[in-house]
Amino acid sequence: MNIHMIFARSANGVIGHNNALPWYLPEDLVHFKQLTLGCPVIMGRKTWDSLPPRFRPLPGRTNVVITRQADWAAVGAVTASSLNAALAACSPAPEVWVIGGAQIYAQAEPLAQHIEVTEIAQDFEGDAFAPTLGAHWIETAREPHVASSGLHFSFVTYKKTPKD
Repeated sequence: MNIHMIFARSANGVIGHNNALPWYLPEDLVHFKQLTLGCPVIMGRKTWDSLPPRFRPLPGRTNVVITRQADWAAVGAVTASSLNAALAACSPAPEVWVIGGAQIYAQAEPLAQHIEVTEIAQDFEGDAFAPTLGAHWIETAREPHVASSGLHFSFVTYKKTPKD
């Protein structure tokens, strides 16, 4: 199973504020859908809660929600108590996308082979931050864009370098 991560981050590393995205970037939402459609997505409960109700579950994807609340359930979501349990719930899918939040990214980063990042060229106030990508992550592609709102951003692909 190939484990991918996807997130948008501001220039100062913010990925969220008060359990929501601090920006509105429709072009990023389209990109997110194109990449994740047809694949299982793994997220934490707070990320699930942050999705607008009309988009829960994310259509065309198995939605796996990691929660420590044993009695938590939501229509259209598969629940898991850990990242390992979530990955097992995604089997036998060949590709899986980890879509947040910060704690889940931190757990998944050592297992991931590929990360898609929307880098937003502006600082935002926030309380959730993207994982730090170490030297073992190599940028392999960058597509700069300007949003209809005038916001500058880039779609950036990172691949993990093989261990020696």
